[in-house]
Amino acid sequence: MKVPLLDLCPQYQSLKGEILEAIAEVCESQRFILGAKVEKLEAELAAYCRSGACVGVTSGSDALLIALMAEQLKPGDEIITSPFTFFATVGAIVRAGAKPVFADIDPVTFNIDPAKVAEKITPKTRGIIPVHLFGQAADMDPIMSLAEKHGLFVIEDACQAIGAEYKGRRVGSIGDYGAFSFFPSKNLGCFGDGGAVTCRTAEKAQLLKIYRNHGQSKTYIHEYVGGNFRLDALQAAVLSVKLKALDSWSAARQRNAAEYAELFKDLEAKGVIVTPKCAAYDVRHIYNQYVIRVKGGKRDALKACLTEKEVGCAIYYPLSLHLQNCFRDLGGKPGDFPVTEAATAEVLALPIYPESTAEQRQYVRDCIAGFFA
Repeated sequence: MKVPLLDLCPQYQSLKGEILEAIAEVCESQRFILGAKVEKLEAELAAYCRSGACVGVTSGSDALLIALMAEQLKPGDEIITSPFTFFATVGAIVRAGAKPVFADIDPVTFNIDPAKVAEKITPKTRGIIPVHLFGQAADMDPIMSLAEKHGLFVIEDACQAIGAEYKGRRVGSIGDYGAFSFFPSKNLGCFGDGGAVTCRTAEKAQLLKIYRNHGQSKTYIHEYVGGNFRLDALQAAVLSVKLKALDSWSAARQRNAAEYAELFKDLEAKGVIVTPKCAAYDVRHIYNQYVIRVKGGKRDALKACLTEKEVGCAIYYPLSLHLQNCFRDLGGKPGDFPVTEAATAEVLALPIYPESTAEQRQYVRDCIAGFFA
């Protein structure tokens, strides 16, 4: 049996007619950048995320960057974030001219630990970027309390977590901004690159729209040095179709995760793996990834075994960002963030996509059990 880590073909086939019709409408209009399709999607996403407003942009990476640009950072400003996240979170901070400052993670959720954030705040701190990793919300209440106490802005990196909730609130509606990615492998993915920024007010959204179009307030009148962050109408049209199915896909991921938890009970009892756990606070986990911990230093060997048996799997992430060569000037060294470094040695993502079958999940379980037999 072959079990891919992700198979987007069944999803496409279920919506093919509606998607092709939406694409044809854009082609007939010949309006390919911004326009009515993008405005429609922005309104739909703002409603879905329960945020004040939403601005479509070119990618999740650019969503983070444009939110930072809107805060008009100065050299020496510090932004606190997690060392256990995709590169774009920290890359955006550097590109915006600020200094990344890392705070270690919670060992259960893999999200940034608010107590560690508190230890990192200095007079130079301007903002915090908590990451809702793998589809589970970070602990936002203490983070927002810290931000209010110290006068900081908060950008939620929700690029893996659209539809996730924290105590009944949708991610992207809690902080000052929410950054979303619509890379094809996300729970809500387009047919290329795409992203969005949520924010609280129409005024803030208008500022973001100026920044996404080279800082223009009017044609050829530039208020800021912005960028080309405009969302394609074709991508917006596809996303509007797929957004209607997102909650059903998230529910299927949750069911698949619950089934895995049952299948892995004996292996977890033996202490050879640890399955994903929801936080102690109230969350809606949407399982962008289903990430287990493999104990005893056997993660890489298990990955090789699963690959040989044609089970898709992946390591998110194999090297903490504080140890990446491109950030060596920050002075990071092994041992600085022990919880993160332990995670990088143990995590392994397994297939969780909505259309995967019970037979496939049983096969994944049997392959893992066979490895540890």
